[in-house]
Amino acid sequence: MPTGRGEPAILVGLDLKSRAPRGADQIAYTASESIQELKALAQSAGARVEETVIQSRPAPDAATLIGSGKVEQLRGLIAAHSAELVLFDSELTPTQQRNLERELDCKVLDRTQLILDIFARSARTREGQLQVELAQLNYLLPRLTGRGAEMSRLGGGIGTRGPGETQLETDRRRIYARIKKLSDDLESVRSGRGTQRRQRQSVPLATVALVGYTNAGKSTLFNRLTGATVTADARMFATLDPTVRYILLPSRRKVLLSDTVGFIRNLPTTLVKAFRATLEEVTEASLLLHVVDASSSYAAHQTAHVLKVLGEIGAERTRQVLALNKMDLVPESHEGAESLSQRILGEVHSPAGIRAIPLSARSGEGLELLLRAIDEELPLDPITRGHFRVPAADGSVIHLIHERSKVLSSRYDGEFWDVEAEVPESVKRIIEPYAVQ
Repeated sequence: MPTGRGEPAILVGLDLKSRAPRGADQIAYTASESIQELKALAQSAGARVEETVIQSRPAPDAATLIGSGKVEQLRGLIAAHSAELVLFDSELTPTQQRNLERELDCKVLDRTQLILDIFARSARTREGQLQVELAQLNYLLPRLTGRGAEMSRLGGGIGTRGPGETQLETDRRRIYARIKKLSDDLESVRSGRGTQRRQRQSVPLATVALVGYTNAGKSTLFNRLTGATVTADARMFATLDPTVRYILLPSRRKVLLSDTVGFIRNLPTTLVKAFRATLEEVTEASLLLHVVDASSSYAAHQTAHVLKVLGEIGAERTRQVLALNKMDLVPESHEGAESLSQRILGEVHSPAGIRAIPLSARSGEGLELLLRAIDEELPLDPITRGHFRVPAADGSVIHLIHERSKVLSSRYDGEFWDVEAEVPESVKRIIEPYAVQ
């Protein structure tokens, strides 16, 4: 009997010999690289990986993905390890999953279902939980087909009389109703988040969004920069819900820093759609802080994938600073930080002039250089001189001018405050109605 904690699992990968050759703009993973990432995902979900199997085939088998011979081998491995779970690195069709469960007499999940399970564990906010459930139901819906006539039953009550209704049809109808309810609830939550975002944008603070491959150390860096206590550990997708805090730059400017969900290759389309609110934090940012695990042998692949996703969501033109994290884990005999960044960026199609800063979020080394780089790369808020006449009763505007501008002269004239000041463009937009021409 296996010892140790966690659900004993066997991982299965598929190496297609007909795989297209790696192109200049193509992000390719070998089967062994991909299965290692699946292993990290499985461990994050609480599984104990007993063995990994890679099947080489010219094309996927329509019935079982891996062929009858490999299924027979899997059956023996399950018995030898007392495995309770088989995880496939490829997405299974409903027919393949049904056939595999029947043949292996074991729980069978694919990569998408595993990611959904991890997201369900990580969701903490109301919005995150709604997003995960919506993605799970959208994934489950086509997989209800063909469960068998044994699930048929006659319905009872209004709306179910007539020739009868199978359990499959009842389940599908309930799922459609639940999806509609979740979508409505999410729109309500998103409306509230949109209001919060507009309120933040009304304050003259730029937003810096942390982006990067999952487990690159974004949350550790976020905590180090802001003093927050966002969950940060070695599990993939430990952070799911977006968190926003402010930081003070060397120029004494305040900016908002947003921690977002990590990217991963082959992220299910349903999840990309569901986590639209998180991605909006990225597309609305003034600057992207792209965190890379510099100690990973797949750093270039992961960087390329993040840049690809940024292009897909319309954030490829946003200025970036590349944070080469975990430099304390890079051997001293390894290449220097400059050559490392050149190699990572040289292997991918990266935006011109992207700046790389080596650091360690865990030790704090390099953070001063990073803050200075953020300060220099953020779009400047030009200062202009203006004359404004503000009602004395409008204390919030008077406070804003004093806090965010340089007052050159002022005097009270009856019920009005007459002021001349040098104000940032972002503040000027807010107090424009009080400007004296």
